This record gives sequence, structure tokens and C-alpha cells, in this order.
Amino acid sequence: MSLIFLILTLQDIMNLPYFIAQRLIKGRREGTSFSRPINVIAIVGIAVGLAVMILAVAILTGFKQQIREKVVGFGSHIQITNFDANISFETVPISGAQEFVPKIKQIPGIKHIQVFATKAGIIKTDDEIQGVVLKGIGSDFDWNYFSRNMVDGSVFEVTDTGRTDKVIISKKVSDMLRLRTGDAFAMYFVQEPPRSRKFVISGIYETSLDEFDKIYVFCDIGHIKRLNGWEDDQISGFEIFISDFDRLDEMTYAVRDAIGYRIAEDEAQFKVTNIKFRHPQIFDWLNFQDLNVIIIILLMLVVAGFNMISGLLILILEKTNMVGVLKALGSDDVTIRRVFLYQAAYLIGKGLLWGNLIGIGLAFIQLKTGLISLDPTSYYIKTVPVNLDPLHIILLNAGTMAVIIFMLLVPSQLISRITPVKAIRYD
Repeated sequence: MSLIFLILTLQDIMNLPYFIAQRLIKGRREGTSFSRPINVIAIVGIAVGLAVMILAVAILTGFKQQIREKVVGFGSHIQITNFDANISFETVPISGAQEFVPKIKQIPGIKHIQVFATKAGIIKTDDEIQGVVLKGIGSDFDWNYFSRNMVDGSVFEVTDTGRTDKVIISKKVSDMLRLRTGDAFAMYFVQEPPRSRKFVISGIYETSLDEFDKIYVFCDIGHIKRLNGWEDDQISGFEIFISDFDRLDEMTYAVRDAIGYRIAEDEAQFKVTNIKFRHPQIFDWLNFQDLNVIIIILLMLVVAGFNMISGLLILILEKTNMVGVLKALGSDDVTIRRVFLYQAAYLIGKGLLWGNLIGIGLAFIQLKTGLISLDPTSYYIKTVPVNLDPLHIILLNAGTMAVIIFMLLVPSQLISRITPVKAIRYD
């Protein structure tokens, strides 16, 4: 019995700061303590700060995700082309029957590989003229991205047995040339001898990425082969899609290793590039947005931290008499400090709860309704994007709690300066 009593006594002593903190919190909720308004301000500061951080991270990651998806939809993650190809859309062909294709497909993380060809041309109608890029696709083309962005008509089917005259164009091009689904138009190509082709619009897409929408027209790859006088197995290159964008550089090196190095003069030389290399201005702009979010998070943490510091100081000053009594009864500074840190943790937890409800709630409303719109000519998207990643929310909550508790360790040192005699007489 004495052993059990000793264990229970030790547990009570160890939990004493928590017990006192609970009693103080309960009394503050039921009473009219003068520190109550300060505590409310601290909770509101933490809640607003966390809500802003959640929204900032959700919007930034959603924005980056959508822009990357749009750019990759036009040009894939990784491209394999002829090493001698210039930077124009008139490419030097390579053979579509390459021994490295099966090797690449077996690389973990490779999702899809497809052939493509490009050729610059001019669309001429009765009243308008517009330069575009004709992108030829094969039967292996992944239509998922463009199927989601069709505003009229539908995508067309490409087979290996014959060519189709159907194409899809962007809404921007269709508006400029006043073309609609089902209309036929002529496209002219500057070459020797000059040639033209007649196409029929199967569908109209809109991605709001004007830089790409205004130039790309998608057709059967057979037309480009015939226009360029290529063999049936010749193409501009291969497009490769991967499962994880964060592994883009790693996968690029893996593809290069699968292709190997060729030094013989009679062997084709290949160039492997990824989407960040081909469009550095877009991805540099996206990476620059990270700095804005970091600044927002730091500012919110500082504001929330100083709110809690002022709240903790008020709590300590309000209970100076209690601190003196506890010291007179033999409690050390660490034990008393834990009493106030437990109270602070309760306030922080309450602020985090409300911050999550506000931040996640607003983000969810925007995700489902698209309430806040954007100018697509400036931002490439029509509504504010949101990406609610549970891991980001967990990290923001844990990081906020840890940073604020760490900031509170300094003002909690005030307890060590309080002497029992003066504290008990403190009024």
C-alpha cells in the first residue's frame, strides 16, 4: 500500500503544474479576469495568422500546380529530339523505332511516352491571317489534359491506318479567325515548293495559357510527315510524362542514361530536355512566388508570437501573488514556469483550432465555388486556385505551435525574478 501511495504521490507532484494550469483556465473561463481580453486578442492573432498561412500555402501550391499542369500539357515533362535540331519548330527528324524506348518505359516513375512532330504554318481565312504551329500527334497521344479543357466539340481519333483531316484549335485562335467547330480552313506552309492543307475543326480548347493557346493547332502526325517528305517512321521526337514533378531533374538524368552516349558519325545524336529548361521564364516566375509566401509566413509567426508574449506576461503579472505562494511552499522556477506554459499552450491550441476552421473553410469554399476570379491574361487561370494538402496543414500547425512556444521561453524567465516576500505583498 505504501508503494502505491508513493507512486500516486509522485504522479500528483509531476502533474502539479498541469493541475494548477487547468484550475486557472477553468477559473478564467468562469470569472471576469482582467487578462481575459488580452487572451482573446492573442487567440484571435494566432487564428488569423494561421488562417492566412494556410490560405497562402494552399493558393501558392494550387497556382504552381495548375500552371505546371498547363505547360506540361502542351510539351510534356521531358522531350527527346535530334541533337542538331534548331530552336525553331522546323525540326530535324529522328526514327520513331528506337531501341531505348522500351528501356525508358521500364524506368520507375515514367508514366507515358508518345511521339510528336511540329511544323510552322499560316492559317488564312477570307478576312484574317494567323501564324500558328501545327503539332502532329500519333495514336499513342494522351488526350486527358485537352479533354478536360474542351469548350466546344471534341478531340479527334488518330489511327495508324490512315490520316484524318480533323484538328483542334484554341478558343483564342478561333475567336481571332472567327472559326467554329465543324468549319474548314486552309493552312499554308512556307517551303520549297510551298504547300497547303485543308483541315476541319473537330473541337475548340481553352487553357487560358495565352502564350500557348495562340499558336498551337493539333493534327494527325501523318500530315507533317507528308509535308516534310519524311519516312513513315520519322518523327520530331518523343514526349515523356512522369508521375512526380518534384523528381523532374532526377528523371531527366535517368532518361539520358537510358539513351546512352553515341559518338559514331553514322549514329543519331539525341538531345534530352525537360520542361523547366524549355520554358525557364515561367518556372523562374513560379519559384519567385515562394519568396512571397515565406515572407507572409514569417510575418504571421512574428505577429502571433508577440501577441502570445504579451498575453503570457499579463498572465504572470496577474498571478504574481500565486507565484510567491508557490515559491514559499517550495516550488522551483521550472515547475511554476510550466504552469504558465501549459496555459499558453491552451491558448495557442484554441487559436490553432479557430485558425484551421477559418483557413480550411475559406479554402474549401473557393475550391468548390471558384468565388474569387482572376484575369486569365495576367495569371493564366480564371479563378484563384486552391490545393489543400493535409501534410502542409499539419506542418503549419506543428511549426506555429513550436515557434510560439519557443518564443515564450524568454518572457517566462520573468518568474525567476519574482521573490516570495515581495510577490505575496504584491497588489
